[in-house]
Amino acid sequence: MASDLDFSPPEVPEPTFLENLLRYGLFLGAIFQLICVLAIIVPIPKSHDTEAEQSEARGAEVLKKPKAAVPSANKRPKKETKKKR
Repeated sequence: MASDLDFSPPEVPEPTFLENLLRYGLFLGAIFQLICVLAIIVPIPKSHDTEAEQSEARGAEVLKKPKAAVPSANKRPKKETKKKR
């Protein structure tokens, strides 16, 4: 009875090219997703040089005169009509 048991490894066919491509593509996709999640979780500190340049650019924008939107007297607001059913 003990000689009836077969402990040899099962016969598994070699994976095809497409199966290998799918496997490695899934691994790369999983690694990409982990990198994206880590990029959201772990904040990257900005350097002081870029902050100084951005504040200078904002200061220059404040100096420009903003155009005020003056509503025209002859333009009426559009009427909202109810949809007829």
